[in-house]
Amino acid sequence: MASQIVVGVDGSAPSSAAVEWAAADAARRGHDLRLVHVCAPRSHGEGTEHCAGALEAAADRARDITSGVKVTTDLLTGNVIDELIAESATADCLVLGSRGLGGFTGMMLGSVSTAMAGHAMGPVVVVRGSQPAEHGRVVIGYDGSEHAQAAMEYAVEQAMRRRAELHVVTAWQVPSFSPYAVAYSSLIEQVMREEKRAARELVEPWRTNNPDLVITDEQPCEHPVAALTRAAKAADLVVVGSRGLGGFASALLGSVSHAVLHHVACPVAVVRPGRKEQS
Repeated sequence: MASQIVVGVDGSAPSSAAVEWAAADAARRGHDLRLVHVCAPRSHGEGTEHCAGALEAAADRARDITSGVKVTTDLLTGNVIDELIAESATADCLVLGSRGLGGFTGMMLGSVSTAMAGHAMGPVVVVRGSQPAEHGRVVIGYDGSEHAQAAMEYAVEQAMRRRAELHVVTAWQVPSFSPYAVAYSSLIEQVMREEKRAARELVEPWRTNNPDLVITDEQPCEHPVAALTRAAKAADLVVVGSRGLGGFASALLGSVSHAVLHHVACPVAVVRPGRKEQS
Protein backbone atom coordinates (compact mmCIF):
# COMPACT_ATOMS: atom_id res chain seq x y z
CA MET A 1 0.00 0.00 0.00
CA ALA A 2 1.10 3.53 -0.75
CA SER A 3 1.43 5.95 2.13
CA GLN A 4 -0.70 8.77 0.79
CA ILE A 5 -4.40 9.53 0.79
CA VAL A 6 -5.69 11.33 -2.30
CA VAL A 7 -8.66 13.68 -2.17
CA GLY A 8 -10.57 14.92 -5.20
CA VAL A 9 -11.32 18.62 -4.63
CA ASP A 10 -13.79 20.85 -6.49
CA GLY A 11 -14.83 23.52 -3.97
CA SER A 12 -18.25 22.03 -3.17
CA ALA A 13 -19.52 21.47 0.36
CA PRO A 14 -19.24 17.65 0.13
CA SER A 15 -15.69 18.10 -1.23
CA SER A 16 -14.80 20.22 1.81
CA ALA A 17 -16.20 17.51 4.08
CA ALA A 18 -14.07 14.96 2.22
CA VAL A 19 -10.94 17.04 2.82
CA GLU A 20 -11.71 17.24 6.54
CA TRP A 21 -12.34 13.50 6.76
CA ALA A 22 -9.17 12.66 4.85
CA ALA A 23 -6.98 15.03 6.89
CA ALA A 24 -8.13 13.39 10.12
CA ASP A 25 -7.64 9.92 8.63
CA ALA A 26 -4.14 10.79 7.39
CA ALA A 27 -3.21 11.96 10.88
CA ARG A 28 -4.51 8.76 12.47
CA ARG A 29 -2.75 6.48 10.01
CA GLY A 30 0.49 8.43 9.53
CA HIS A 31 -0.08 9.03 5.82
CA ASP A 32 0.62 12.00 3.57
CA LEU A 33 -2.31 13.89 2.06
CA ARG A 34 -2.48 14.74 -1.64
CA LEU A 35 -5.20 17.10 -2.85
CA VAL A 36 -6.00 17.18 -6.56
CA HIS A 37 -8.34 19.33 -8.59
CA VAL A 38 -9.08 18.31 -12.16
CA CYS A 39 -9.86 21.20 -14.49
CA ALA A 40 -11.64 20.29 -17.70
CA PRO A 41 -9.62 21.47 -20.73
CA ARG A 42 -12.24 24.06 -21.67
CA SER A 43 -11.96 25.71 -18.26
CA HIS A 44 -8.28 26.52 -18.61
CA GLY A 45 -7.32 30.09 -19.18
CA GLU A 46 -9.97 32.14 -17.49
CA GLY A 47 -11.19 29.20 -15.34
CA THR A 48 -7.79 28.10 -14.04
CA GLU A 49 -7.78 30.81 -11.40
CA HIS A 50 -10.98 29.39 -9.89
CA CYS A 51 -9.55 25.86 -9.92
CA ALA A 52 -6.36 26.98 -8.21
CA GLY A 53 -8.34 28.93 -5.63
CA ALA A 54 -10.46 25.90 -4.71
CA LEU A 55 -7.33 23.80 -4.35
CA GLU A 56 -5.56 26.37 -2.19
CA ALA A 57 -8.59 26.76 0.10
CA ALA A 58 -8.77 22.99 0.53
CA ALA A 59 -5.09 22.80 1.42
CA ASP A 60 -5.48 25.58 3.99
CA ARG A 61 -8.39 23.72 5.57
CA ALA A 62 -6.44 20.46 5.72
CA ARG A 63 -3.46 22.17 7.39
CA ASP A 64 -5.80 23.82 9.90
CA ILE A 65 -7.11 20.42 10.95
CA THR A 66 -3.74 18.76 11.43
CA SER A 67 -0.25 20.21 11.42
CA GLY A 68 1.53 16.85 11.49
CA VAL A 69 0.49 15.70 8.02
CA LYS A 70 2.40 16.49 4.84
CA VAL A 71 -0.09 18.16 2.47
CA THR A 72 0.63 18.51 -1.25
CA THR A 73 -1.56 19.79 -4.09
CA ASP A 74 -1.74 19.27 -7.82
CA LEU A 75 -3.83 21.02 -10.46
CA LEU A 76 -4.58 18.50 -13.22
CA THR A 77 -6.09 18.87 -16.67
CA GLY A 78 -8.26 16.33 -18.42
CA ASN A 79 -11.26 14.10 -17.84
CA VAL A 80 -12.12 14.01 -14.13
CA ILE A 81 -12.88 10.29 -13.99
CA ASP A 82 -9.79 9.25 -15.98
CA GLU A 83 -7.48 11.42 -13.90
CA LEU A 84 -8.88 10.19 -10.58
CA ILE A 85 -8.62 6.55 -11.66
CA ALA A 86 -4.96 7.19 -12.45
CA GLU A 87 -4.50 8.81 -9.02
CA SER A 88 -6.08 5.81 -7.30
CA ALA A 89 -3.37 3.51 -8.70
CA THR A 90 -0.75 4.92 -6.32
CA ALA A 91 -2.99 5.94 -3.40
CA ASP A 92 -3.73 4.14 -0.16
CA CYS A 93 -7.29 5.32 -0.73
CA LEU A 94 -9.20 7.92 -2.71
CA VAL A 95 -11.58 10.23 -0.84
CA LEU A 96 -14.41 12.13 -2.55
CA GLY A 97 -17.44 14.18 -1.68
CA SER A 98 -20.76 12.50 -2.42
CA ARG A 99 -21.42 14.92 -5.27
CA GLY A 100 -19.70 17.94 -6.73
CA LEU A 101 -20.56 21.31 -8.17
CA GLY A 102 -21.73 19.78 -11.42
CA GLY A 103 -24.37 17.52 -9.86
CA PHE A 104 -28.08 18.08 -9.43
CA THR A 105 -28.78 19.21 -5.88
CA GLY A 106 -31.48 16.56 -5.43
CA MET A 107 -29.14 13.67 -6.16
CA MET A 108 -27.69 11.73 -3.24
CA LEU A 109 -24.62 10.61 -5.19
CA GLY A 110 -22.84 12.24 -8.11
CA SER A 111 -21.60 10.60 -11.30
CA VAL A 112 -17.93 11.00 -10.38
CA SER A 113 -18.21 9.36 -6.94
CA THR A 114 -20.33 6.55 -8.43
CA ALA A 115 -17.78 5.95 -11.19
CA MET A 116 -14.86 5.98 -8.76
CA ALA A 117 -16.55 3.46 -6.45
CA GLY A 118 -16.81 1.12 -9.42
CA HIS A 119 -13.52 1.75 -11.22
CA ALA A 120 -10.86 3.00 -8.78
CA MET A 121 -7.94 0.64 -8.19
CA GLY A 122 -8.05 0.89 -4.39
CA PRO A 123 -10.42 1.78 -1.58
CA VAL A 124 -12.75 4.73 -2.22
CA VAL A 125 -14.29 6.69 0.65
CA VAL A 126 -17.36 8.78 -0.17
CA VAL A 127 -18.19 11.53 2.33
CA ARG A 128 -21.62 13.15 2.28
CA GLY A 129 -21.15 15.84 4.90
CA SER A 130 -19.52 16.69 8.20
CA GLN A 131 -20.26 14.44 11.19
CA PRO A 132 -20.57 16.38 14.45
CA ALA A 133 -21.08 13.27 16.59
CA GLU A 134 -18.64 10.41 17.01
CA HIS A 135 -19.99 6.97 17.84
CA GLY A 136 -16.74 5.05 18.26
CA ARG A 137 -17.91 2.37 15.86
CA VAL A 138 -16.95 1.12 12.40
CA VAL A 139 -19.55 -1.02 10.63
CA ILE A 140 -18.78 -3.55 7.93
CA GLY A 141 -21.04 -5.60 5.71
CA TYR A 142 -19.43 -9.03 5.54
CA ASP A 143 -20.36 -12.17 3.61
CA GLY A 144 -17.01 -13.98 3.43
CA SER A 145 -16.43 -13.24 -0.26
CA GLU A 146 -13.06 -12.19 -1.67
CA HIS A 147 -14.17 -8.57 -1.81
CA ALA A 148 -15.52 -8.77 1.74
CA GLN A 149 -12.17 -10.11 2.95
CA ALA A 150 -10.40 -7.06 1.50
CA ALA A 151 -13.05 -4.80 3.04
CA MET A 152 -12.59 -6.46 6.42
CA GLU A 153 -8.84 -5.81 6.37
CA TYR A 154 -9.52 -2.13 5.74
CA ALA A 155 -12.25 -2.01 8.40
CA VAL A 156 -10.00 -3.66 11.01
CA GLU A 157 -7.27 -1.08 10.43
CA GLN A 158 -9.77 1.79 10.58
CA ALA A 159 -11.26 0.52 13.83
CA MET A 160 -7.86 -0.01 15.44
CA ARG A 161 -6.58 3.44 14.42
CA ARG A 162 -9.75 5.03 15.75
CA ARG A 163 -9.73 2.85 18.90
CA ALA A 164 -13.28 2.05 17.98
CA GLU A 165 -15.49 -1.01 18.06
CA LEU A 166 -15.84 -3.00 14.84
CA HIS A 167 -19.40 -4.16 14.22
CA VAL A 168 -19.83 -6.90 11.62
CA VAL A 169 -23.20 -7.21 9.86
CA THR A 170 -23.88 -10.43 7.97
CA ALA A 171 -27.42 -10.10 6.69
CA TRP A 172 -29.25 -12.94 5.02
CA GLN A 173 -32.71 -13.64 3.71
CA VAL A 174 -34.97 -16.64 4.13
CA PRO A 175 -35.13 -18.71 0.92
CA SER A 176 -38.44 -18.65 -0.92
CA PHE A 177 -40.73 -21.50 0.04
CA SER A 178 -44.02 -22.54 -1.46
CA PRO A 179 -47.22 -21.96 0.55
CA TYR A 180 -47.19 -25.68 1.38
CA ALA A 181 -43.88 -25.27 3.26
CA VAL A 182 -45.80 -24.22 6.37
CA ALA A 183 -46.00 -27.90 7.19
CA TYR A 184 -42.21 -27.95 7.35
CA SER A 185 -41.79 -25.11 9.84
CA SER A 186 -39.23 -27.06 11.86
CA LEU A 187 -37.12 -27.48 8.71
CA ILE A 188 -37.32 -23.74 8.00
CA GLU A 189 -36.24 -22.96 11.57
CA GLN A 190 -33.30 -25.32 11.17
CA VAL A 191 -32.24 -23.56 7.96
CA MET A 192 -32.40 -20.22 9.77
CA ARG A 193 -30.29 -21.51 12.67
CA GLU A 194 -27.70 -22.88 10.26
CA GLU A 195 -27.51 -19.61 8.37
CA LYS A 196 -26.89 -17.64 11.58
CA ARG A 197 -24.33 -20.16 12.83
CA ALA A 198 -22.41 -20.04 9.56
CA ALA A 199 -22.47 -16.23 9.63
CA ARG A 200 -21.09 -16.13 13.19
CA GLU A 201 -18.30 -18.54 12.26
CA LEU A 202 -17.14 -16.18 9.50
CA VAL A 203 -16.26 -13.59 12.13
CA GLU A 204 -14.36 -15.81 14.58
CA PRO A 205 -10.97 -15.87 12.75
CA TRP A 206 -10.94 -12.05 12.71
CA ARG A 207 -11.72 -11.94 16.42
CA THR A 208 -8.95 -14.46 17.15
CA ASN A 209 -6.37 -12.63 15.05
CA ASN A 210 -7.19 -9.22 16.54
CA PRO A 211 -7.51 -9.82 20.30
CA ASP A 212 -7.05 -6.12 21.14
CA LEU A 213 -9.99 -5.08 18.97
CA VAL A 214 -13.57 -5.22 20.22
CA ILE A 215 -15.53 -7.01 17.49
CA THR A 216 -19.28 -7.38 17.76
CA ASP A 217 -21.51 -9.02 15.20
CA GLU A 218 -25.11 -9.54 14.18
CA GLN A 219 -26.84 -11.78 11.66
CA PRO A 220 -30.16 -10.08 10.89
CA CYS A 221 -32.68 -11.81 8.69
CA GLU A 222 -33.28 -8.89 6.34
CA HIS A 223 -31.94 -7.37 3.15
CA PRO A 224 -28.26 -6.33 3.50
CA VAL A 225 -28.98 -2.73 2.46
CA ALA A 226 -31.68 -2.34 5.12
CA ALA A 227 -29.44 -3.91 7.78
CA LEU A 228 -26.44 -1.72 6.94
CA THR A 229 -28.53 1.44 6.69
CA ARG A 230 -29.88 0.76 10.17
CA ALA A 231 -26.44 -0.02 11.61
CA ALA A 232 -24.98 3.10 9.97
CA LYS A 233 -27.06 5.38 12.19
CA ALA A 234 -24.59 4.68 15.01
CA ALA A 235 -21.43 4.44 12.89
CA ASP A 236 -18.52 6.74 12.05
CA LEU A 237 -17.74 4.74 8.91
CA VAL A 238 -19.43 1.96 6.94
CA VAL A 239 -17.20 -0.39 4.94
CA VAL A 240 -18.40 -2.65 2.11
CA GLY A 241 -16.74 -4.73 -0.57
CA SER A 242 -17.26 -3.52 -4.10
CA ARG A 243 -19.37 -6.62 -4.72
CA GLY A 244 -20.28 -9.72 -2.77
CA LEU A 245 -21.27 -13.33 -3.26
CA GLY A 246 -24.49 -12.38 -5.01
CA GLY A 247 -22.87 -10.17 -7.66
CA PHE A 248 -22.10 -11.01 -11.27
CA ALA A 249 -18.37 -11.63 -11.82
CA SER A 250 -18.27 -8.93 -14.50
CA ALA A 251 -19.92 -6.26 -12.32
CA LEU A 252 -17.57 -3.53 -11.11
CA LEU A 253 -19.94 -2.36 -8.37
CA GLY A 254 -22.47 -4.65 -6.73
CA SER A 255 -26.08 -3.75 -6.01
CA VAL A 256 -25.56 -3.72 -2.22
CA SER A 257 -22.51 -1.42 -2.25
CA HIS A 258 -24.22 0.85 -4.79
CA ALA A 259 -27.37 1.08 -2.66
CA VAL A 260 -25.41 1.67 0.55
CA LEU A 261 -23.64 4.60 -1.10
CA HIS A 262 -27.03 6.11 -1.91
CA HIS A 263 -28.77 5.47 1.43
CA VAL A 264 -26.18 5.78 4.19
CA ALA A 265 -25.49 9.26 5.57
CA CYS A 266 -22.10 8.63 7.22
CA PRO A 267 -18.86 8.14 5.22
CA VAL A 268 -18.80 4.90 3.21
CA ALA A 269 -15.66 3.04 2.13
CA VAL A 270 -15.94 0.75 -0.90
CA VAL A 271 -13.06 -1.73 -1.06
CA ARG A 272 -12.03 -4.21 -3.74
CA PRO A 273 -9.23 -6.79 -3.63
CA GLY A 274 -5.78 -5.52 -4.63
CA ARG A 275 -4.60 -6.06 -8.16
CA LYS A 276 -2.31 -8.93 -7.14
CA GLU A 277 -5.19 -10.67 -5.41
CA GLN A 278 -7.39 -10.33 -8.49
CA SER A 279 -4.88 -11.78 -10.93
